This record gives sequence, structure tokens and C-alpha cells, in this order.
Amino acid sequence: MNLVQWLQGLMTNFGAGWVMWLLLGLSVISVAIMLERAWFYWSLRDNIGELARQLRQFLRDDDLDGARKRMTASSSAEAAVVVAGLLEADRGPQAADEAMKGAAALQRMKLEKRLAYLATLGNNAPFIGLFGTVIGIVEAFEALGKQDTSAAALAAQAQSVAAPAEVMAAIAEALVATAVGIFVAIPAVAAFNYFNRQSKSILANTEALSRVLLAHLAAVANGTPGTRDEDDDDGGAD
Repeated sequence: MNLVQWLQGLMTNFGAGWVMWLLLGLSVISVAIMLERAWFYWSLRDNIGELARQLRQFLRDDDLDGARKRMTASSSAEAAVVVAGLLEADRGPQAADEAMKGAAALQRMKLEKRLAYLATLGNNAPFIGLFGTVIGIVEAFEALGKQDTSAAALAAQAQSVAAPAEVMAAIAEALVATAVGIFVAIPAVAAFNYFNRQSKSILANTEALSRVLLAHLAAVANGTPGTRDEDDDDGGAD
């Protein structure tokens, strides 16, 4: 027996059923990830517009402690990054910028956690289903081959009924495997695209809030009017 015959026998003995069970298991995992990611993103929800307005107000009042308390009270990823900058605000804009970049990298990892599984499943589930289709087609051709080899031993009528039925069953199983693969891939791709868009939106908001803090710290460092340095100087003159 050569390698091709051995592989053919292996595929026809196991059939395409195990491929569909594999797809079903992968689909269950993907649904669990979708639910977990949906809950995670929901837990990060906050009114970012209002949060940005309050941050600007605290900074205009030169109240870094108040800004830090407000950001800490928020459950959003954007606020967590700004908190990292506020903790290093007394060291200058550059230190705060580096701290926020590091915090943003950590938030990115949390936001993109497990999304690679959804992307991989969405890209490869149709191929797994196609593999089941190939197995079904191999079974169909094997049934046709058996029909030819046994034609001399069996009646023509029996062959015309039994063999085509076996061939059709194998082809039907093959088509089911393809359909299951596509069915598993579509929600995985849709969920990945949605969560990836949410992640990019959160990171964009994070960048915007970070710039608000950095602008304030740069103004303080440059002694811009209205900052704490000028207020202190005015107080000393009085």
C-alpha cells in the first residue's frame, strides 16, 4: 500500500464527521470569547466627552489632585492612561508622556486580548470546512470506484440504486462541512471587526485626553499666563 492509498483509507475510515465536531468546538470557544470581550468593553464605558471637559476644568484650575481623583473614579481605559500621566506630572511633560505611553501600551494589550483567536478562526474556519468537503468527495469517488470493481459480481439494478445513494450521502456530508465552516467564520469575523474598531476608538480617545494633560504641563513648564507659576509670582509681589 502506497502513501496515497493509506491516506485515502485514513480519510474514508474517519469520515468528515470529526471535522464538523472540531468546528463546533471552535465555535463554542469563539462565542465564549465574544461574550467575555463584550462584557469587558461594556465595563469600560464612560462619557468620554464629559470626562474630557472635567479634566480640562481641573487643569485650568490647576487642581491636579482633583483631576487625579476624577480620573481614578472612572472605569474607562482612557482615564487609566491619564492617571499614569498625572502621577508623573510633577516631573514634567516628558516624564508624564512616557508614563502615559507605557500605560497606553498596557491598555492596548488588554483591549486586544483574545482578538487574535477570532481573527484566526474567521480566516481558517472555511478552510477547515473545505477539508471536510475534500474528505466527503474522496468518499464519493471511492464509492464510485467500488461500483465499477463490483459490477461483474452484482446485478445492474442493485448497482444503479445502492452506489449512487452512497455517493450522494458522501457529497451531502461534504457540503455540510463547507456550510458549517462558513457559519463558524462569519460571526467570528464580524466580532473581530467590531471589537477591533472599539479598540481603535478607545485608543484614539486616550491619545486625545493625553494631549490635554501634556498641553497643560507644557504650559506650566513654559510659565504661560494663568498657570500656577505665574499665580505664585503674583502672590509674592503682593
